[in-house]
Formats: sequence, C-alpha cells, structure tokens
Amino acid sequence: MTVLSFLFVYLAFIVLMEAVAWIAHKYVMHGWLWSLHRSHHEPRVGAFERNDWFAVFFAVPSIICIFVGVQGWLLFLAAGLGILSYGLIYFFLHDVLVHRRIDLGLRPKKGYLARVVQAHRLHHAVKSKHGCVSFGFIFAPSPQRLKSLLAENETRILRRPAHAPSSPPV
Repeated sequence: MTVLSFLFVYLAFIVLMEAVAWIAHKYVMHGWLWSLHRSHHEPRVGAFERNDWFAVFFAVPSIICIFVGVQGWLLFLAAGLGILSYGLIYFFLHDVLVHRRIDLGLRPKKGYLARVVQAHRLHHAVKSKHGCVSFGFIFAPSPQRLKSLLAENETRILRRPAHAPSSPPV
C-alpha cells in the first residue's frame, strides 16, 4: 500500500464516520437507543452520562481495525486510524468546545467553530427526541437553514431559552 493510498483511506474514513455518526445519531440515538442518549439532552449529574456508552461503541471498530492493521493489513490500520481521528475531532468539537466538559476557555464568536457550536445548540433546542435538527458534527449546516427546519417541524417541543424571563414583564 502506498503512502498516498493509505492517506486516502484514512481521510475517507474520517468523512465516512461523519455519515455514520449522522445516521446513528438520527436513527439510533434518537430512535431505539434513546434510553441511553436521553441523558445527553438532560442536565448531567457527575462526570459521565449514559450517552457516553456511544463513545465505547464507536471505539470498538477502531480498536479492531488498528489491531488487524498492525498485524500487516495496512488498509485496516488506515481505516482504524481514520475512525480514531474522527472520534478525537468529535470529542474536541462536541465535548470540549460545545458542552465544555473540559473547559479550555474557547468561546468562538465567528467562523467555522462558532457555526458548529450554534448548530449543536439548535439541536438541543428541542426537548424530546422528535423534531431535532443537525445530527452531524464536522459538517454543520447553516444556522439559518436549521432555524427554518425547526420552524417547519410541528412535532418539536422547543426548550425555553436560558435567558427568557420566568414571567412576562408587567
């Protein structure tokens, strides 16, 4: 396997994992495994939440591919490292940047990182598993597009904005 083909497979798996994550998030996490993912849409108590099991589930194929890859099957090594890299990118964007589980003081105000944060906040604007938008992470849709999708979806129940007054002004 050439270095160029190794890099191609590696990068292809990073992109592929965004598609896998989108499908898993929309149809599995907001579907039949909502019982695990629900914890992510509620206030966290402690360092971990039930949703963290998904990181373990996604790590298994990466570990297997890397193990097979170091046995001499470089295609599997490239795939496993691509899956691992997506996981690291996801961890940084999702857990560090958006949810601040490790607070590095990053508060992007514009550009790509701000768009990722806003897209995920719009995902969490819905209280239930139905009617959410923005299921991927690396490729964040525009906030305007997501807001229009939220407005069109009649099944969603929006959360109250954090800055909203508890009662109407008199």
